[in-house]
Amino acid sequence: MRAARYYGKEDIRIEQVPEPSCGPNQIKIAPAFVGICGTDLHEYLGGPNFCPSSKHPVTGDQIPVTLGHEFSGIIKEIGSDVKQEHLKIGLPCAVQPTIYCGKCAACKAGAENACHTGGFIGLSGGGGGLSEAVSVPADQVFPLPEGIPLELGALVEPLSVAWHAVSATTVTPESNVLVMGGGPIGLAAVLCLKAKGVTNIMVAEIATARQRFAKEFGAAHIIDPKSQDVMEEVMNITGGIGADVTLDCAGVPASVKAACMAVKTRGTVVNVAIWEKEIPFNPNWVTWRESSYKSVLGYQKKDYQAVIENLRTGALKPASMITRKIPLDDLVEHGIKALITDKDNQVKVLVDVGASL
Repeated sequence: MRAARYYGKEDIRIEQVPEPSCGPNQIKIAPAFVGICGTDLHEYLGGPNFCPSSKHPVTGDQIPVTLGHEFSGIIKEIGSDVKQEHLKIGLPCAVQPTIYCGKCAACKAGAENACHTGGFIGLSGGGGGLSEAVSVPADQVFPLPEGIPLELGALVEPLSVAWHAVSATTVTPESNVLVMGGGPIGLAAVLCLKAKGVTNIMVAEIATARQRFAKEFGAAHIIDPKSQDVMEEVMNITGGIGADVTLDCAGVPASVKAACMAVKTRGTVVNVAIWEKEIPFNPNWVTWRESSYKSVLGYQKKDYQAVIENLRTGALKPASMITRKIPLDDLVEHGIKALITDKDNQVKVLVDVGASL
């Protein structure tokens, strides 16, 4: 079968690999659509990072590995010991790509998303969505209800990152929420906040195109950090109170300071971004406000379930996130490179791997 294989920095090849077997507790999936993630871009530009250069402790794989962790597909085969009767051959589905050991302190505490030796299908081995077939644990396969197209199924993973983030603290329809960064996860956070009934959503973003996306997705206020002071604007919008919650999805030094300075007394700052380098951080930014600073990582099963249910009801409307669809052969030239060179105009590029209903 054909698959996109990661060999190292700026080295991704479409090549023939053996089709995986379906283990007794696995489901074999024919991938349909695969989203290209910021993590994939980091691997291409400067990896290997998540992709293991030595044997991964859970999968046992090392580069080259098959890419693709944001994907939907069609159930192709069901393992002999699978007990989930709702999983049927031919059903459309989304896959939670989390890899975890189930034995470490984090897993035993119910935080498998923070597994000490964890990873992701499509990055850490175990196959990936950018292939014609992938076998995954049955309990990580989520059938898509009628009315949810396979394209949107590929958005369940990034939406689950955002859902996990906005669920990390209490938000109500009356909450004032500031989102730092209008990239794919920041925009997904706007959609998730809207689904939770929040109306006063403020987005701080420097790129004009992303400002437009944020407004279209439901942000009530756009703040341009290039020409406006984020804290001052938030205070003006909230009548001098500050944001109840700030979500830092940008991951740059200026964003973390702005997120802390713009939050209200005893509000909550949620770090969503993954940081590549150490940065200066002054605890007084939160101390003077008695605010909380917490971090989130990825998602859990309950987030996948919530996203799919909100897609089913129509509370989540993410179709506008998809700005381009490409075939597998165009992965690098018109997918990864487009997101690198034209990131302001691209939100989510989907790769059409071929499976269809």
